[in-house]
Amino acid sequence: MNEALDAIRLTVVLATSTTVVLLLLATPLAWWLSQTGSRWRSPISALVTLPLVLPPSVLGFYLLVAMGPQGPLGQLTQALGWGVLSFTFTGLLIGSVIFSLPFAVQPLQHAFESMGARPMEVAYTLRASPLDAFFFVALPLARPGLITAAILSFSHTVGEFGVVLMIGGNIPGKTRVVSTQIYGHVEAMEYTQAHWLAGGMLVFSFVVLLALAMMRNRSERVMP
Repeated sequence: MNEALDAIRLTVVLATSTTVVLLLLATPLAWWLSQTGSRWRSPISALVTLPLVLPPSVLGFYLLVAMGPQGPLGQLTQALGWGVLSFTFTGLLIGSVIFSLPFAVQPLQHAFESMGARPMEVAYTLRASPLDAFFFVALPLARPGLITAAILSFSHTVGEFGVVLMIGGNIPGKTRVVSTQIYGHVEAMEYTQAHWLAGGMLVFSFVVLLALAMMRNRSERVMP
């Protein structure tokens, strides 16, 4: 029971931290993708979307190599006196942010694109600075996208397995989250414990999808 509670606690902490970091990173990135006409738009958009089609084990492998003692990120963190990030919570957080990035960027990009250019043009005619227009016009109008991005980022992080296992292993109290805890129970043929955790994940996933469907229906009703 204590191991399960530790795994749940670590999962919640990881998912919350990932969601906060993703919203901070994805919001300006999604705004740039929605507004720019740069030739770099398509390559960067493809790079952001890559985790959707790349097998988690492949992404996890390359992140593990990059964070390892001989990898570029590993060498940098060692030079800074931080040690290697593989098989640590920080490493898990970096992997989770990269793996869930499209789930934060895409809803926000769609929300920014769907509001059109008119609101920002009006704000500029009222002498609002670009920064003020973004924070007081664009962000409030993109609120449904922000909420969707937060929910998807959190829930996707909770359900991670391949990337988490590759980067963090399955260290109790350190990198063992719910998905890897279930894997450990199945390996040990402890099906009763696996059923409890898997059932909780099933209920959680259903609640997330139901919440998203209700949000979508509500937004469609208020649209003119």
